[in-house]
Order: sequence, then structure tokens, then C-alpha cells
Amino acid sequence: MEKNSLRLLVVDDEEAARYGIRRALEAFGHEIAEAESAEAARVLVRDRKFDLLLLDVNLPGISGLEFLKELQTESEGNKTEAPLVIIVTAHGSERLAVQAVKSGAYDYISKPFELDDLRLVVKNAFETIQLRRENRSLRRRIEIETSQRGALLGNSAAMQSVRAMIEKVADTDATVLVRGESGTGKELVARELHDRSAFRSGGAFVAVNCAALPSELIESELFGHEKGAFTGAAARRRGKFEQANGGTLFLDEIGDMSANVQAKLLRALEERRIERLGGDESIPVDVRIISATHRALEEEIADGNFRADLFYRLQVVTIDIPPLRERREDIPMLAEAFARQAAERHRLPERPIGRDALKQLMQYDWPGNVRELRNAIERAAIMSEGAELNALDLSEAPAERTPIAAVEVAANGNLQVPYTNDFRDDRREFERRYIARCLEESGGNVTRAAAVLGMHRQSLQHKLRELGLGRRYVAVGDGAQDKSDK
Repeated sequence: MEKNSLRLLVVDDEEAARYGIRRALEAFGHEIAEAESAEAARVLVRDRKFDLLLLDVNLPGISGLEFLKELQTESEGNKTEAPLVIIVTAHGSERLAVQAVKSGAYDYISKPFELDDLRLVVKNAFETIQLRRENRSLRRRIEIETSQRGALLGNSAAMQSVRAMIEKVADTDATVLVRGESGTGKELVARELHDRSAFRSGGAFVAVNCAALPSELIESELFGHEKGAFTGAAARRRGKFEQANGGTLFLDEIGDMSANVQAKLLRALEERRIERLGGDESIPVDVRIISATHRALEEEIADGNFRADLFYRLQVVTIDIPPLRERREDIPMLAEAFARQAAERHRLPERPIGRDALKQLMQYDWPGNVRELRNAIERAAIMSEGAELNALDLSEAPAERTPIAAVEVAANGNLQVPYTNDFRDDRREFERRYIARCLEESGGNVTRAAAVLGMHRQSLQHKLRELGLGRRYVAVGDGAQDKSDK
């Protein structure tokens, strides 16, 4: 769909009236759908996002005014932007038209009307919709610049390439796969793609962390369930697909999804329809899918852990986010931005970053990437008592991270991995030793180790089980116990 066109729905019980409106407006390139009743329109509005409705007042069943109020109520409940509505009334029903405008209609036009009058009122509505889009885009950009979305800041060639890709892809409906290490800002890229979309940004952005949900729950989370579908299903529940209808569904850590759910996700992508657990109704969904992973999915496919056909559907467009160690020139800009944000958030005096502190920041490899940098700067800003943030302030921010910096890890004989000519086995063994060392440095505290590694605690626990360390470190409260033989 072109940027200078509308998704328009004509709701009128007279077929001739719908035909006339379509003929008058389709020359402008608008995408026009028709409905003969409010009930039929309700189904279409649920399945697709429309910019403008031409809504007749006199309809069989639910009246146009009742449907208008329903649209407004649903929009307020979902915190989404309702489509503009132009009410079509019979001649002499101006009182109803005024009532409709007070109820939230954009404008009205009375039958019989001249086609030029119809085109004019639609043109005015279109200009309002374009202004909405521009204001929404400007508002989102301001939010991006002033919020914690610092992961996308930077003048390095790598980040310029990421932003250029976002700009090129945002206004399409292409399925996007975002790759990058933990803490690089994959969800921020997904949100940026959503917010910059002229057609999707008015809808919901719904995020699902596939690694944080047990495999037996993620299917219900995505597709919803009917009452009685399983023990504890006391009522019908809409899944994330339905919640994201008209917007964007972000599937984080897609590589952790079970094989059964992968198959159902592939079907949903191909058919654009879903079925709730325990139900037999096929529900159409208009959702853009953005997924993210820190895993090498090609290797997961080779190991039989991920479906190749799903991978190809997800990676229509791929955006690779570089780790922070590969764009060190961005660290000063990121650190200054995080220092300003921390000062504002905690009502602290704004302190510049001293030369010694900046040198220390530039020398560290940041295994937790931008997330770890932001946390370190925030803690330093809180703890600092000087006129600027210095190296001592930073050394107090999770001190455990320094002993396991990459340069020291490489020099530590205990972490050397035997060379076996099998890259996957060698990498797995290195991960096992690296994470075990991190847990030891953290006193066996899983939460603290996860913060140092720039991982979610649940993701680290999953990784411990995957690497065979789950029996050694068993989560207890916010920490862990080392169960190995001493």
C-alpha cells in the first residue's frame, strides 16, 4: 500500500451506494473494502487496520451511531488510535449528524450528495490522517532520542548501516529477523521498526520472550485458549497474535521455541490465521512479525533444533546488530547519553564523564553490551560524589565484571579450551567454562552473574541446563547454591 493512500471501509446496506462511493474514490489509489452492516464491519475492523470509515447511520441491526461508539470504546480500552469516521446521513437528519460528531465522528455528509463533495470530505480526512502520521512519527523520534533507547545511538559505520536498514524496511510489512548478542538492543530495533511504520504504529506492539516462558505455556500465550481448554483455563483468553492485530508481534529469543510451537507459528505465518487452544474457529490476523535471536539459527537447524522452513519465513529481511566491542567509537556518545538520563531519572546533578573514566570504558569489552554499559553508568551516577564521573566511580559499578574481561579470560589458563577441530564443540566448552567462572566470581549468585553477562536470569538458568551446569547451580531465591562436590 502506498503512503499517500488510505485503507478505507464503506459501511452501507445499499449495494448501489457502496458501488458509487467505490467508483468515486478508487481512482485516487485508495484500498477500499465494503460491508453491508455494522456486524460485518466489526469483523473486517477486527481483522484489518483501517484509516477511514464511511459509515451510514441507518443500518440493519446495530446502527451507525452505536457502532461508532463501539469503535471509540474499543480504541480507548486497547489504547490504540481509532480510525476516522465520516458519518453518512439521510437528508434532513442533521441532528443525528451533529450527535455523531459529538460522539467522535470526524465529519458527516448527507445523502444524496455530489461526488465532488464526497471527494472533498475524504480529501480533508486524508490530510488529517497524514498529519496524524507525521505527528506520531515525530513524537516517536523524540521519545527515541530522550528515552533509554540509547542502543541505537552512535556514529559508527555499523550503526549507520543498522539505522539505514530500519529506515528502508520500516514502512513495509516484511518479516524481519534481528540478530545480535544479548544486550545489543534487539527489542529496541523492533520497536523502532514498529514506530516508524505509517500503518502499523497506530496498532499495538506486543512482545513475547520465548526463552522466559515454559514450552507448555507459550502456545497459549501466542494463540490464546478457550474456556476449559486445559486445567486452570477458567475463561477464554486472547493470545498475543490477537492482541497485536493491526500492529506488530515481536518474538524475542525465537531460537528457544519448541518444535511443536515452531510448526504452529509457521502455519500462522503462511495462512495469516490462528486457532485458540481448545477451539476450532479459524481467526484471521493482520500482524507484522519481527523476531530476534542471539543464536546462530543455521547451526540450530543443522543440529535439528530449529525448522529450516520457519527460518526462511522469518528472515525475509535480516538486521544484524554489532556488539559494543566492535563499535567502541560509539561508547563516549552512549555513556554521555546514559549519564544524562540517569541524572534526570534520579533527580541528580548532571556530571560529565572524566577522561580516566572514559579511558576505562573504552578498554573494557562489555560482554553485556549496551545494557551492561547503561547499568554501569547509572550506578556510577548514583554513587558518585564528585564533579564528574571518574574511574573510581566506575570501579564500584559491578566490580565482578573486571576480572572476567575478555583479555584476562584469554590469559587465564583455567579457561583454555582444548582444540578439537569442531567449532561448535569448542564454543560450547568455552561457554561452559566462561559462565562457570563468572558464577564463581559472583559467589554462586545467578542473578548477579546474569547482570554481569548481560542476560536475563531465566535465560542464564536455561543456558546452565543446556551446558550441563544445571545440577551444579540450583536457583534458590535470588541466588544459587553450588551443588558440586567440594
